[in-house]
Amino acid sequence: MIKVTNLKKDFVMGEVVVHALRGVSFEVARGEFVGIMGHSGSGKSTLLRQLGLIDEPTSGEIILDNHPTHELSEKERSRFRLTRLGYIFQEFALIPELTAIENVFLPAMMRGGNHEEYYQKAEEMLRIVGLADRLNHRPAELSGGQQQRVAVARSLINSPSVLFADEPTANLDSHASQTVMDTFKNLNQTLQQTIIIVTHEPEDSQYLDRVLWMKDGRLSLKKPKI
Repeated sequence: MIKVTNLKKDFVMGEVVVHALRGVSFEVARGEFVGIMGHSGSGKSTLLRQLGLIDEPTSGEIILDNHPTHELSEKERSRFRLTRLGYIFQEFALIPELTAIENVFLPAMMRGGNHEEYYQKAEEMLRIVGLADRLNHRPAELSGGQQQRVAVARSLINSPSVLFADEPTANLDSHASQTVMDTFKNLNQTLQQTIIIVTHEPEDSQYLDRVLWMKDGRLSLKKPKI
């Protein structure tokens, strides 16, 4: 499903080179729910950006669905992101002028196709995340937890192979956080959805199949002291 080999990422800041990833290797099987955890600055979000093809590594290899991603052109990478990957961010990233269902079907509309089909698919995704009664509500009319579940529904609209979530509960209270994590677990179990999530929250580990612990840009064999 996902195979990462000796992944490195350097950032040049003037005369200083920051080694954000220092040779990371691991695999994720189809249908796994995997967490990436560690201290701030350990390389968690940097790793997620490489896996999600949002950024390009300095060196190393990422194979997604048997596709060596380093061989893709920029146009092919964009198409791959749109059609095979789903993303959820901590700031929700909803368009305030659009309703919930319009926000959800936007990525499907970008692929082209029949309006009725992607409208029905968006309605189904909102039902799956428990928002069937909020189709025509705009983001300002929704709670933070509801907005994040709209973002989850949007990430599912193109039936992604992998769902990536970067600190998806960071801006939520404890009740909304639990609801969002329950939603992820339900998607993982009922749809066999592969999910990779970056989180700071220790209690989130109860939802995960396993945790990849990051420390100083490397994978750690044991949980770092928090």
